[in-house]
Amino acid sequence: MLSAACQTASMSAQVVFWGEVLNANRMSPTVVQVVDLCRHANSALGYDTKLTLLAAGLIFLLALVLGVWKYRQIMVAGDHRAHPYVDIAHRAALLYSFATLLLAVFVDLSAWPAWVNLTAAAVVVFFLVAAIGSYIVHGALRDTTNQFEHPSQGSQLAMVLLIIGEIGGFGVLLAGFIDGQF
Repeated sequence: MLSAACQTASMSAQVVFWGEVLNANRMSPTVVQVVDLCRHANSALGYDTKLTLLAAGLIFLLALVLGVWKYRQIMVAGDHRAHPYVDIAHRAALLYSFATLLLAVFVDLSAWPAWVNLTAAAVVVFFLVAAIGSYIVHGALRDTTNQFEHPSQGSQLAMVLLIIGEIGGFGVLLAGFIDGQF
């Protein structure tokens, strides 16, 4: 939304600017202020949004590295398939990077204080990264093709915490978005 407003303001400012050049450059200070705001839009992001965007970028970078691992396994395997958990780790990291990007939008548009937004986003990101980590471990160990077939002790508790953390964390951000935007 800010980007569209900045583009519109920028186009309007250009029209006003060129029109005013002919009139001894009498540009209105409000137009100058709007253009200046748009030039510095990145600095308008809160630290909570910036950190969530950084997390999205790091998860995407992890996805790219996992893609190399997956490709290597495909090339050397007789059936030209990567281990299922290498494939799952790669796909999950790709999906979770974009999910984290979506979290950043909700963080940015939330009415809650930055520490609340950052905490909620961090809880969700923690569980997303933990899931990717477990897929990487199973892919590296090649110990299973279904982690729930013979679950380790504490798996059920981990899943309950994951469910509460991901849904609860996003619920906080969604509530903040609703409170701030409606």
